Amino acid sequence: MLLLVAIVPSFVFSMIILKRSTDEQERVVTALLKASTGSVTRLVEREIDGMLTMLKVLSAAGANDGNKLDQFYERARSSLADTDSNLLVIDRGYNQLFNTRVPFGSPLGKASDPTSVDRAFRSGGPYISDVFFGKTAQKWVFNVYLPITTPLGNNDYLLTLTRNAESMSKAVNRDVLSPGWNAALLDSAGNVIASSDPALSVGKPFFMEIVPALRVGVGEAVHDGIEYRTVTEFSVLTGWKTVAWAKNADVDAPALWSYLWLSLGGLLFAGIAIAGSATIARLLTQGVKMLAHDAHLLGVGRPIAPRKHMIAEIETVSSALAEAAQARRKAENEIRFLMREVAHRSKNQLTVIQSMLNQSLNAAESRVDFAEAFRKRIAGLARSTDLMIANAALGVDFRELAQNQLQPFTPDDPERVHLSGPPVRLDAQVSQTLGMALHELATNATKYGALANSGGMIDLKWSVSDGTFVFVWREKGADIAAAESDSQRKGFGTMVLERMLGMALDAKLERIMHDDGIEWRVKIPDGKLSADLSVQP
Repeated sequence: MLLLVAIVPSFVFSMIILKRSTDEQERVVTALLKASTGSVTRLVEREIDGMLTMLKVLSAAGANDGNKLDQFYERARSSLADTDSNLLVIDRGYNQLFNTRVPFGSPLGKASDPTSVDRAFRSGGPYISDVFFGKTAQKWVFNVYLPITTPLGNNDYLLTLTRNAESMSKAVNRDVLSPGWNAALLDSAGNVIASSDPALSVGKPFFMEIVPALRVGVGEAVHDGIEYRTVTEFSVLTGWKTVAWAKNADVDAPALWSYLWLSLGGLLFAGIAIAGSATIARLLTQGVKMLAHDAHLLGVGRPIAPRKHMIAEIETVSSALAEAAQARRKAENEIRFLMREVAHRSKNQLTVIQSMLNQSLNAAESRVDFAEAFRKRIAGLARSTDLMIANAALGVDFRELAQNQLQPFTPDDPERVHLSGPPVRLDAQVSQTLGMALHELATNATKYGALANSGGMIDLKWSVSDGTFVFVWREKGADIAAAESDSQRKGFGTMVLERMLGMALDAKLERIMHDDGIEWRVKIPDGKLSADLSVQP
């Protein structure tokens, strides 16, 4: 439909332009034909005018010679030798005194067209006859008459120039006419003098009834049911007509063929365009159906392979669907993995909480101590878990883990807790274990060590060398006497350091007692820092 909307107005516009062009061309052809018939008429009039001039010259010579017809004959024959005309002298009895067609003195009969002779005598001036059959010439001829006056003062003779009708054929040559057109020169009675159509006989009436009416210009006529277009020009000098004609079918044929070819071309191109658009639409439909099928597969979570399409845009969408299916499958795999991780780590958390509960219960002296110790351990575990979740993909930075665990225990003077060491990334489970260890160290320092008074300090340093991660917890300014009074007591913190670090991380621990505080040296293989501890028993 879009193609038809685009093609039909263009086709109608082309038809209008062609119609205007055809009408304009017809006007031009008509003007050329009128000019052609006018030029034929003027050519005929020049010929006749030349014959009249010759008659006047000869009449003057004949009047001077008197009755010396033989001498007049010779001069006339000599003068007309290179022309198509012959000279006759006719008296009122229709007798031919001589005729330059034959030798002087040859017996001659009466004039072949007495009617025109009578009219010439009556006119008293130049007269042009219609076409008639000349007995002497044995051809169709026409005459131009000029009455002459003898020395005795009478005008009983006609000086006559006769000419074969076929000599006027050059005036109606088909070369000056448009294709499909013919022309004829007709006398005042409507008989053919000359014609470009060989089917028309000289001396016969013209086949269309457009004469003797004095209609000139462009017209139409009908003969034997066939419509003709005509152009007519009238000669005042001769009384003759020049007629050009053509069948309407022949005149209209070029325009009709143009309309036909335009229509056929329009239908052909419209058919090609519609066929092409239908093919493209079919390709689009197939591509869209494939896309719909792929979208259904995407909806149910099935894998999708990118398809090749003839239309680049559909191929792009197909590739996007394939990528989306792949991304969904990957995301679903990640979700399933994370769900397994959540389940496994939840079990691990519950196990850790159960251990903390048991140790807190065993180490507590009262309900208040148990609740406080258990709450703090749960809070430290929660902070480690937060870091683990927030940095699950990248791992947990050890400095951030230490700051997070020590933050609840840091005194008002932050200079009493000093951290130093390079950036070290820890696996989520490793960070949870180390976080619990740091929490317990800070708890012990708050109860018995450097943070139990107002002047003690904690210095936490770590480094990585020779494939080993080493961190040193050093307390300074601690109340050693208070710590020693409880030196035989092993709490949950010591168990975390000795058992969980040793068992889970293959850590080597060294406990050193200084005069001003305790020092822990922990060495962990570098490979354990990024190990997935969740797969271990």
